[in-house]
Amino acid sequence: MRVSVDADDPTPPYEQIRGQVAGLIETGRLAAGERLPTVRQLAGDLRVAPGTVARAYKELETAGLVETRRAAGTRVAQRPVLTSHQRERRLAEVMADAVDRARSLGCGEEEIARAWEAAFGRA
Repeated sequence: MRVSVDADDPTPPYEQIRGQVAGLIETGRLAAGERLPTVRQLAGDLRVAPGTVARAYKELETAGLVETRRAAGTRVAQRPVLTSHQRERRLAEVMADAVDRARSLGCGEEEIARAWEAAFGRA
C-alpha cells in the first residue's frame, strides 16, 4: 500500500491518509479482505503520530470502507453491489472531489481536462 503525507499540503495529514486509502479501495487497488498496516506501523512509515493514522482509519470505518476487529486488524470491507443510480451518484461525487483537489493545486479547467484525458487514455 503506497500512502504518503505531504507536509506542504494544507490538507490535514489524517485527511491525506484517509483520502489516499479510500482512493485505493475505490479503484480496486486494495481488495476486499486485504489487511491494512497496523496503526503503529503506518504511523512509523509516514512519520506521523499514531493518533493521526487512527483517526484516518476511524473515518474509513465510519464510511464503511474498512472493518477493524480485535486480533484480525483493519481490513478492507466487503463492498455491497451498487445499483446503477447509486454508482452514478458515487461517480459524480468522486469526479467532483477530483476536480476540487485539482483546483486546490491551482489548476484551471483546461489543465484539468488535459490531465483527465491523459489519465483516461492510460485506463
